[in-house]
Amino acid sequence: MLPLHPDLHMKILQLGKFYPVGGGVEKVMYDLLVGLSERDIPCDMLCAYDGEGSQTVTITNQNRIFCTKTWIKKYATMVSPAMVSHLRMIASEYDIIHVHHPDPMAALALRLSGYQGKVVLHWHSDIVKQKKLLSLYLPLQKWLIRRADLIVGTTPVYLAQSSYLEDVQEKCTVLPIGIDALKPDAARVAEIRQKYEGKKIVFSLGRLVHYKGYRYLIDAAKYLDDSYVVLIGGSGALHDELKKQIDVNHLGSRVKLLGRVPDDDLAAYYGACDIYCLSSIMKTEAFAIVQIEAMSCGKPVVSCNIEGSGVPWVNKDNYSGLVVEPENGQALADAIRRIVEDKSLYYTYSAGAQSRFVEYFKKTRMIDRCLELYQQVLA
Repeated sequence: MLPLHPDLHMKILQLGKFYPVGGGVEKVMYDLLVGLSERDIPCDMLCAYDGEGSQTVTITNQNRIFCTKTWIKKYATMVSPAMVSHLRMIASEYDIIHVHHPDPMAALALRLSGYQGKVVLHWHSDIVKQKKLLSLYLPLQKWLIRRADLIVGTTPVYLAQSSYLEDVQEKCTVLPIGIDALKPDAARVAEIRQKYEGKKIVFSLGRLVHYKGYRYLIDAAKYLDDSYVVLIGGSGALHDELKKQIDVNHLGSRVKLLGRVPDDDLAAYYGACDIYCLSSIMKTEAFAIVQIEAMSCGKPVVSCNIEGSGVPWVNKDNYSGLVVEPENGQALADAIRRIVEDKSLYYTYSAGAQSRFVEYFKKTRMIDRCLELYQQVLA
């Protein structure tokens, strides 16, 4: 654990996204809040509330979540004018505002807050899909990049290859996402294994949307024999389309759409599977926390070589698993078979996955690194 410099005092505000915690960005914000509070560092969080009205959630006496009322959700952004007024009211309390991108509402609130202190910009990803939003947001994004004292990214690849950051590399650094290792319940793991008795289980988890590439994972099942079953957890707009693909290709015995997997069951599915497959095909998938969840359980990963994304950095090819070209079901199947059917290779990648998790992706390491960067900014 990194000690706080005795002469340095800090109070931090995590700014961005929404509450309750759902996706990866909000989870990183929340984990930083809790992790810093456990080090007795005052840290609050300001975000738009996906519910009625506004509220304050108290974590400890010195750590709170301020949730401001959302008027409307547009272009995947919570529009919350109250975030602006609330930040103006509290901004002067903080030594550092840690703003999480992409979130145009948070950037606008910071721009209008009058805040004069230090800013850490957390660049989780470029805006990839929302082209209309980007055209409107670009001037504010350019201001935010200039305003930041430090820009942190989740992988060195994404930082180096983002066209928006090419002129500010001197103030960019890496802060990998970290999590607590999952601890599968042995009894629940046994239940899942029994349900698919005699099967080699391929697990995947995520929203059923285009960039996740599930059509290619389903296509991969055509090249696997009946000793395999592919379990896809998650819900989304493409459910019916993917179900039709499964039915048309007579893959009902090899591919199961599980729907939303309850939080209490997630670790058990990672524990029960033989291998994890991330079939995502676009840079929208910037990191994929699911990879490190699988790695924390010692599961080899098959993922895709998405240009400009940090995904293939997280899953190191030929170490924690295999990285194949995207949009290629047969390549996914070949990689899955190569790992699962070679016992020696399987255990090599399993050990590599666990080792890589411990080296880069433990939550304590993320908090240590973040605290180190805060001290550098304030020094």
